[in-house]
Amino acid sequence: MSSDPPKGHLPAAVQPHRREEPADGTRSSGLRDLTAAARGSVAAAAGRAAHWPWWVQVGGLYVAARFVSACIFMAAALHQGVNPWFPAKPDYWSFVNIWDARWYGEILLNGYPDVLPTDGAGNVQENAWAFYALFPVLGRVVAGVTGLHPAFSLTLIAMVCGLGAALVIYRLFRHKASHRTALWGTVFVATFPVSPVLQVPYAESLNLLLLASALLLVVTRRYLWALPVVVLMCLSRPTGVPFAAMAGLLFLFRGWQSYSAFRRPARGDDPDPAGGGQPGVVPHTVVPHTGTQLWSLAGLTAVSGLGALMWPGIAWAVTGDIEAYTKTETVWRGHDLVPFKPWFDTGILLFGPVLGVLAPFVFVALFALLLMSRPVRALGTELRLWCACYMGYLLLFLHPQTSTFRMLLPLFPLALAAALISRSRAYRVTVVVMFVLLQIVWIVWLWAWAPLPGGGDYPP
Repeated sequence: MSSDPPKGHLPAAVQPHRREEPADGTRSSGLRDLTAAARGSVAAAAGRAAHWPWWVQVGGLYVAARFVSACIFMAAALHQGVNPWFPAKPDYWSFVNIWDARWYGEILLNGYPDVLPTDGAGNVQENAWAFYALFPVLGRVVAGVTGLHPAFSLTLIAMVCGLGAALVIYRLFRHKASHRTALWGTVFVATFPVSPVLQVPYAESLNLLLLASALLLVVTRRYLWALPVVVLMCLSRPTGVPFAAMAGLLFLFRGWQSYSAFRRPARGDDPDPAGGGQPGVVPHTVVPHTGTQLWSLAGLTAVSGLGALMWPGIAWAVTGDIEAYTKTETVWRGHDLVPFKPWFDTGILLFGPVLGVLAPFVFVALFALLLMSRPVRALGTELRLWCACYMGYLLLFLHPQTSTFRMLLPLFPLALAAALISRSRAYRVTVVVMFVLLQIVWIVWLWAWAPLPGGGDYPP
């Protein structure tokens, strides 16, 4: 009998070493135990965090979100090439101090021009009057007190205001939803694709803090307390017009509600139910406004309207030109302000002469359906009215472009509606992951400078 090994086999001395698996499955069982232990540790850590004070939970999650955005900024900065502001591959602080941040720094140092700059043909040129004063004024105060460089002082204000906005937004959401749902809604705001703007020297974080505070005071019917907040908000960014519209419509609605309750006091209906029993929604019964509350709301409406005119009035008083603000704003769009028209122009540019004309109507119809959806109805009258008025303001005055994404941030109440769509942790985590990925798109596409063939770049 031959002593040669069978074909297809090597002698034992030269066979490759193979790890022996235990016959009883001990190794696979060990992996399962390790995985279970890791999951248990994560669950235990989450359980301990759930017992922390709400402000620690919100603050920790917001700081984590900003750290993720900072990492995206730093990674994008490594690929930044030649640009108008600094050498290629800048550091983080230089990279976040570009675009409108340079305008705010200029205002902090030199203020606003007494005369509108013009070209040889008399056309108004880009100038500081397009940027509201509260943010750079605060920057000047902080820089004077601390001795910080203006860029650092503005960045510090933006980061602190962003954290404050997250805390106030949670408190606002908590009036409409359970703790867990309100926390997820706040996380959605903190990770929204344009949320990195909350940590750069832009006025968005300051405006978001003041807007959320004003809405919280309105929801809790502390209308007189909202007056100074709204005045400051009107000096941070142009949100006074839609807020005044919201306050006015709310006054009419609550007035009619109180009149109906007076005529039918025994009916006992809840005219403004929150969520209709939807899971995660805090149920409440609407109590008709008293006469004092209605007069306070009327006062808030008047102050909001006057506040909306305050910055254009200041520009007029300083420059002597009644159209100083509007002339400056329209410089960036390249034509005069004509309500609604830019949306049709952009629609035609993107979709052609037929679909382009229909596109704005389709957009309005879809947004109206969104406002009537069950999760958005759970936000209550005040927040739904704000979203409707702010979108109406954008449709009326905005020239849609790449900066439009950033201007959607005041629609933050819709983040709570997104959290109310499903209580599934998988759904909510997926939304956060999607938002973080879109942050990468926003920073790489719009924040980083990449010159277009015709010169310039799309603004963030």
